[in-house]
Amino acid sequence: MKRIMLLLILASLFVACGNQKKEKKEAVADVVTVSILPQKTFVEKIAGDDFEVNVLIPPGSSPAAYTLLPSQLKDISRSAIWFRIGYIGFEHSWKDKIEQANTKMKVVNISEDLDLIADHIEQHGDHVHIDGIDPHVWLSPTLVKQMAKVILDELSALKPEKTNDYKANYMRFVKECDQLDVDLKKQLKDFEGKKFIVFHPSLSYYAREYGLEQFSLETGGKEPTPQQLREVVDMAKSEGIKVIYIQSEFDREHARVFADEIGGEIVEVWPLNPEWEENLRQMTQILTDNF
Repeated sequence: MKRIMLLLILASLFVACGNQKKEKKEAVADVVTVSILPQKTFVEKIAGDDFEVNVLIPPGSSPAAYTLLPSQLKDISRSAIWFRIGYIGFEHSWKDKIEQANTKMKVVNISEDLDLIADHIEQHGDHVHIDGIDPHVWLSPTLVKQMAKVILDELSALKPEKTNDYKANYMRFVKECDQLDVDLKKQLKDFEGKKFIVFHPSLSYYAREYGLEQFSLETGGKEPTPQQLREVVDMAKSEGIKVIYIQSEFDREHARVFADEIGGEIVEVWPLNPEWEENLRQMTQILTDNF
């Protein structure tokens, strides 16, 4: 009898251990990591709530200078995939440590093959060398559709049984992006060529897409020199610009000095808002109200 009981106990332990391994494997498969909040929205547009989405950069933090918290490594260790934007300062600084936290996690740059804005683009033999890439690709509906396709393919690979559902969701999201693009073009059609000023150059792709011209106080991640500040002030006065746009996570001091110089005001925008579509509509309304 004792021998039978021992065998039953051992069998129970073996089953429990197997279930724990299975649960752990399933948990990893059901967790994905993204760099910024809008990416979480894109994943959920395609997969609904099938995945737990771990966002590395929390609200109010700058993607250019954020420092990863030790507690975040646990969520990274559970992730099946990390969707990078590709060219955010934080991603470059922490890429190796993030990958070391989970060597089995797939890393996907969703900006790959996009039409990128860069300081320098040079052809070297059979490849192109790009420097100073602007990372704010998620503010272009056209580019978001391309990034969504990458997300679709990767999530479908994680859950092949849901491929048809994800494709249907993706097509709905593409239609939403197309309608958003049509609406913004209509709203901005009378403002083509208009200039606006931002502290941090976060609206470059948006400006390119809708025929606007962005000027920035900050260049290359550096605060403006007195000469740069004077040049933009002179431009603003000649164009009658009375607003500078700034993200909430940036220091307002230089923006305040600039606003005082032009006799204007500071207006906050939040490019990292997870309510991606509504945010683009709101930013467009703010811009047109101030042109």
